[in-house]
Amino acid sequence: MSLDVTLLKTMPIEVFKANITHNLCKMAEAAGIYKHLWRPDEIGITKAGELISHLEDGLEYLENNPDYCKTFNPKNGWGTYEGLVKFVKEYLAACKANPDAEIEISR
Repeated sequence: MSLDVTLLKTMPIEVFKANITHNLCKMAEAAGIYKHLWRPDEIGITKAGELISHLEDGLEYLENNPDYCKTFNPKNGWGTYEGLVKFVKEYLAACKANPDAEIEISR
């Protein structure tokens, strides 16, 4: 007979990190994903998997309405339609790959 003892500590590991300018908030709002990107905590979203369908819908809107969405390109040149599309695609892929990941936002 023996005794096995193990102490385990789970440490958070960063699985995705990205940054996007606040200048694209109006474009994200037009695509219906502003709160999902900038304020998920305010709509009760805490896990990456909870964002998937919303980001898919927002990306579809962006891709189907490029001319309209580009009207929200910031006049100062900081941020573009193409940049937001790329950001959403990458974020969506990360959410699909890590649906149980906790969302941490810094505004």
